[in-house]
Amino acid sequence: MEVRVGTAATAAAMLFALLLSLAAAAETTCSGIVPMRSRNEVISIEEFGAVGDGRTLNTWSFRKAIYRIQHLRRQGGTLLHVPRGVWLTGNFNLTSHMTLFLARGAVIKATQDTENWPLAEPLPSYGRGRERPGGRYASFIQGYGLVDVIITGENGTIDGQGGVWWNMWNQRTLKFTRPHLLEFLHSTYIHISNVILKNSPFWNIHPVYSSNVVIRSVTVLAPHDSPNTDGIDPAFADSCSNVCIEDCFISTGDDLVAVKSGWDEYGIAYGRPCSDIIIRRVTGSSPFSGIAIGSEASGGVENILIENINIYSTGIGIHIKTNTGRGGFIRNVTISQVYMNRVGKGLRIAGDVGDHPDENFNLNALPKVDGVTIRNVWGVEVQQPGSIEGIKASPFTRICLSNVKLWEVGGRQEMWQCGAVSGTAVGVQPWPCAELTTTSTVFCNG
Repeated sequence: MEVRVGTAATAAAMLFALLLSLAAAAETTCSGIVPMRSRNEVISIEEFGAVGDGRTLNTWSFRKAIYRIQHLRRQGGTLLHVPRGVWLTGNFNLTSHMTLFLARGAVIKATQDTENWPLAEPLPSYGRGRERPGGRYASFIQGYGLVDVIITGENGTIDGQGGVWWNMWNQRTLKFTRPHLLEFLHSTYIHISNVILKNSPFWNIHPVYSSNVVIRSVTVLAPHDSPNTDGIDPAFADSCSNVCIEDCFISTGDDLVAVKSGWDEYGIAYGRPCSDIIIRRVTGSSPFSGIAIGSEASGGVENILIENINIYSTGIGIHIKTNTGRGGFIRNVTISQVYMNRVGKGLRIAGDVGDHPDENFNLNALPKVDGVTIRNVWGVEVQQPGSIEGIKASPFTRICLSNVKLWEVGGRQEMWQCGAVSGTAVGVQPWPCAELTTTSTVFCNG
């Protein structure tokens, strides 16, 4: 007797199997690349005149405290303790060899004074602000050229109060690109853990041109209708290397985790790829994508491992995206052990996604997508299984689907959509397009 898959019992059994898998993988960690460390000196933000009443503006207090850390240079570094309270502040820069520690009940809250918010130069790999030509608003908490920085605590909160910025975007009154919540440029040995990030004006965590970054046990929250509040862009990595993202919960208005490396001709010229990224044990929900690579990948993306991911109530489960004019490459990507529940489309790999910074992009700059393995994926209440549509002049190659089971709402069997792609498929339900079943020589790792 045939048993219809997609019932509540089957979904529960699949979830149980996933939890067993997660438990088995729970001891696996990459966080050792930037271990937590203690500091020889501890100071409190209150020592610098800060008042945690939610009304007093403490920008000068944060800047004075960090200036002291920077210039006294205590051996072993300094911990800046932020106690319980609501600490209103404008943007500020961190410094090397410091820990920003948020105690339980501590909230660092961004001022909503957008008129006096400082500006920053556009990133060279983007050539302009991501939303508007010209510069961009400086990130709320940021660092440039830093070494050995920790942001951690007892699940204290960093609140970007993004509503005023979202309204400016929606009303088309935004003068420059909105600020990120946290951003590190040209930095190394960065560790972010055990904090709550909420209501970012734009992207939440944005390490860029950086290496050796750990983001672990972080909660990222924003309303689902908040524009472009990506959880982690390394861009959660942008042109970064050696990044570890683990054990995070993310519910935002854009991609949960996105991997990027520059925009069209500017990213090609800058030429810094995003490489050696591990993302595991991330749970979350978004109206857009759960896991996203691109579309800004002009500097290249390679050596990406994504595993043990739980995605629910999301637009697209796995989204790898690029476009004509992007150039660059996306290669050696492995995604495994993914559970999806109530998603619009399970998988999309597409060569026609994303806008351009200006009219100077090169139509002949064609991206290369090669060596993508997606295995051990289970989905229930999936509206459409997926699509893999490359670029005719630059087909996607060595695309491997293995043990991918996507059960649709009401037992429907929608068809996959494919074009300009070659690869192989093993144990895929519903059965994918012919382009993934006729090339027997394709290497399918794992």
